[in-house]
Amino acid sequence: MKDINKLFETNIFSTSRDKKNLLFKKILNKLTFHHYQNSKEYKKLLDFFGYNKKKIRNISEIPFLPARLFKEFELKSISKKKIFKVLLSSGTTGSKPSKIHLDKENAHNQVKILGKIMATILGNKRVPMLIIDQNPKVFDRSVFNARLAAIYGFSLFGKNHTYLLNEQGKINYNLLNNFLKRYGKEKFFIFGFTSIVYENLIQKLSTRLVKSNFRNGILLHGGGWKKMEKIKISNKLFKKKLLNKIKLENIYNYYGLVEQTGSIFVESKKCGYFVTSAFSDILIRDNNFDIQQNGKKGFIQLFSLLPTSYPGHSILTEDIGEIININNCKCGLKEKHFLVHGRTKESEIRGCSDI
Repeated sequence: MKDINKLFETNIFSTSRDKKNLLFKKILNKLTFHHYQNSKEYKKLLDFFGYNKKKIRNISEIPFLPARLFKEFELKSISKKKIFKVLLSSGTTGSKPSKIHLDKENAHNQVKILGKIMATILGNKRVPMLIIDQNPKVFDRSVFNARLAAIYGFSLFGKNHTYLLNEQGKINYNLLNNFLKRYGKEKFFIFGFTSIVYENLIQKLSTRLVKSNFRNGILLHGGGWKKMEKIKISNKLFKKKLLNKIKLENIYNYYGLVEQTGSIFVESKKCGYFVTSAFSDILIRDNNFDIQQNGKKGFIQLFSLLPTSYPGHSILTEDIGEIININNCKCGLKEKHFLVHGRTKESEIRGCSDI
């Protein structure tokens, strides 16, 4: 879509609210009608709820799909011939994963926008990368789930990739020390799922066996907070433990769904809130699906301008969050700031939360 292509050249976090509202209404309307015309299942759902393109006046009236519908239905807006990749959510053992169908254009746009977001953290050049996981080669490649997708996706922004864990899932101290010796004196990229980072860099890592520190590292982590909640580890405590143990200070939490891969939300280091981008937006709804005011908790509804091969542009999650009403935040970012408080207690563990 031409409107989306124009946005590729803009600053990822500098769109004014009025301009963004007009642009999002226009593009999301086009996306809704596009999927309505090209997805039989989506059309049936919207017809049932009386969809009328002409009656949509703002983005809050854009139809949304509950995230779990992607587990129950094959929601795609492309023919089988055009399917380039199918992403699966991690899910729990025995539960159905979400299936996200991508064509080449959609996959390309996801990578492009993810690159613009990552550049705000890492800069425009690829840096050495330490991945707090096993080499993906040991995984079952017939299942391209959220964990694999994240490892491969974020690996594009690093080089000299080194995996902390061996095939048995244990820390490879030889590889770790060689990596820190070669690259630890300058900026390097660390990526991992929150619970795996906690388990290996905080619980299991022996500082006696590590010959350097992680002071110059930049950690991006996400998912796995369900496990952290069970052991009473907050985001603040997680960061404190990493600083105390391995001198790691540059830490960024991210929030995202496999249903909207590419449109991740990264925590601002200056203010500690997640921030929307020029390609994403958020609303909060109460139990009756009415819009909540800023500062009030409710279900998170996420918008993304990227999904063109499947109807994932407006999704109601099972996550609880709130929009923080901030003017002139110290982080300097104009986009919406928000917090995620976790999954609603009645919902199943979904997406990356089981990792």
